[in-house]
Amino acid sequence: MSALSTTAQSPSAELREWLTLVERKKVLAVVHTVTYAKRLLDILSLLEADFRLQVLFTAPPHVFGDEVPLFLRQLGSPLLPWKEATRMTFDLALAAGPRGVEKLRAPLITLPHGANYLKRLPGEPDACVAGLRRRDLLPGGRPPTAIVVPHFAELRELARHCPEALSLAHVVGDPVHDRIAASLPRRAAYRRALGLADGEKLVVAVSTWGPNSFFGRFEALLPRLIGELPSGRFRTAVMVHPNVWSGHGPWQVKAWLEWCGRQGVSIVPPEADWRSVLIAADYIIGDHGSVTLYGTLTGAPMLLIGSPEREINPMSPAADLAVVAPALSPAHPLTEQLDYAESEYRREEYAAIASRITSEPGRFNRNMRRLMYRVMGLGQPAHEPLTVPLPDPPTLRTWAPGRGEASA
Repeated sequence: MSALSTTAQSPSAELREWLTLVERKKVLAVVHTVTYAKRLLDILSLLEADFRLQVLFTAPPHVFGDEVPLFLRQLGSPLLPWKEATRMTFDLALAAGPRGVEKLRAPLITLPHGANYLKRLPGEPDACVAGLRRRDLLPGGRPPTAIVVPHFAELRELARHCPEALSLAHVVGDPVHDRIAASLPRRAAYRRALGLADGEKLVVAVSTWGPNSFFGRFEALLPRLIGELPSGRFRTAVMVHPNVWSGHGPWQVKAWLEWCGRQGVSIVPPEADWRSVLIAADYIIGDHGSVTLYGTLTGAPMLLIGSPEREINPMSPAADLAVVAPALSPAHPLTEQLDYAESEYRREEYAAIASRITSEPGRFNRNMRRLMYRVMGLGQPAHEPLTVPLPDPPTLRTWAPGRGEASA
């Protein structure tokens, strides 16, 4: 165990003598779920190579948090126990979810973990939008230091849902939007890395979580992806929200999908970076989740699987997408529907929806770094915080157990 790991388990003063760099500003990344972790990693990259800072990770209790320790361990980061984190003092805390963060002793910046605020919460009044409830914005009744939002339109939503949060809001942008936009010129490289042959079409099926998601009806839809898309002309990759993997357990999800892998369907694991796969897509079949919305940046024609009106925030770009994108029909061949989606695709309509993801396109890194360093009382590093294109993904065969290489 490393000295930092020991310190993380019990950060007592006598153990600090084992550290080489001391008296650093301490930044705490609050990682509730794998989804939140991925969002925070984009933000933490803005703090790289600053020897004035020490970043620590902690994982509060969460219903979808079982996979977080393994995910962080694979990153090479020790995990600070939540009880210890709540007893320590930090110079900055970052969180993409509200649970428990009111217990922290730190200036807190909160941010969304997906695109905008897309979902209404089932079982609650229609006005309740995930991420915009008072308890989401002011956890435990305590205001954070700053609330990051992606678009100026969100200020109107804050004023409507939680007026007292409005003065804390900073329109910073969206890191996933900017990373995808910066990576679009590398689409051909991603397709080569995935192992796609010339002329082969990649269909990416995207699911959020919950009973009305794509995965909620996979039993009926997956046979169509296998049986109606001719091998040699099409390849299929399925991306399922990490909450599905965590909620049902990785073993169970793999067991449900093992037969798909044997038929050549690639199942993108929850820890993988899905963004390069989305950019490589020729067609996207999706539901009302964030990944489908980010697909509007790629130029790929779309088919939508249902539009659960009660779960879509009517003020969000997801509501516009539900009107613009054609809906998957059970009555017509899938290849014909993909051809129809392509023939009806209007880039300007999808671009208008994509423009609602952020009002600060290409400026998230600049805005977010400035905010973090201002909160910490430090000057920023004297270089531009560039948005780096995504790395190449693994080959699709890596994610198709039963066909060539096995998935780990």
